Amino acid sequence: MTKLVADQADGLRRLLAHTPTRVVAVAAMGPGGGATEAAMNLGAALVQQGRDVLVLDEHGGTAAAICAAWAIDPLGDLADVADRRLTCEGAIARAGCGVGVLPAPLGDRHAEIDPRVLCRGGVVLIAARIDGEGRLSALAQAADELLLVLQPNAASITSAYAGIKRLHYAHGLKQLRFLVDGVAGPEEAQQITTNLASTGSRYLAVSLEAAGWVRADPHLADARRLRQSVVEAFPASAAAVDFRRVAVDMGGWPWRTRAPAVRPARAVAPPSHGPRVELARARALAAARSAIA
Repeated sequence: MTKLVADQADGLRRLLAHTPTRVVAVAAMGPGGGATEAAMNLGAALVQQGRDVLVLDEHGGTAAAICAAWAIDPLGDLADVADRRLTCEGAIARAGCGVGVLPAPLGDRHAEIDPRVLCRGGVVLIAARIDGEGRLSALAQAADELLLVLQPNAASITSAYAGIKRLHYAHGLKQLRFLVDGVAGPEEAQQITTNLASTGSRYLAVSLEAAGWVRADPHLADARRLRQSVVEAFPASAAAVDFRRVAVDMGGWPWRTRAPAVRPARAVAPPSHGPRVELARARALAAARSAIA
């Protein structure tokens, strides 16, 4: 059976070899937001589809580092590849599921690298960090999509709304996708996604598109203890099924025309536009807080 699965995956890789490389930045607002776990599980699910997957991890040296979560040790990082000290294949570490991971410490060198050349015909997931001013790195700005992971509670949703506003002002962000992680079921997920998408469209003129949801599942904690993704360790679990569904849907996301990345000014907070606008913002914040009501 293992050989059959491997042969099928190899056949799919050959079929997909000439497709464009899709780059998705996965982020959360603050530590513990679920972005690391989402990137690991989506990567494992995409490999099962026969895709070549590379994760560029901006969390190196922190508790959210994917190499630490998978207990793997790369020989280099993105700077080594950029400076041609190592090839990409020589620098990465591979998890047991086949996902390649390359640490990508934050720095100006990111602006010089097109992540598409690192995994031609595959999928590049950027485990992105959002800085204190609400900005993405130049590497994450080069992504085709930004996938924001949030939890189904008022604090996470309010933080996500505030973060989306900062991203909008920092980068002129017009659209992003969001994944709700840890829901009780589809009904709760549908309520959150509908309310958040409506709030973003009405008050920020940002298109917020639901990428799906993942159910709360005790197997996630078990997989973390095993240093695996839940997709690898417990493929029949509810969370694994949900992550695989999101990974399948990613293949149908439309390709967007990317604008050239522009370095943002340091000040990203918007100027005051008078009491009417401030009232609209206050209403938007209240709507975000009630998204799970």
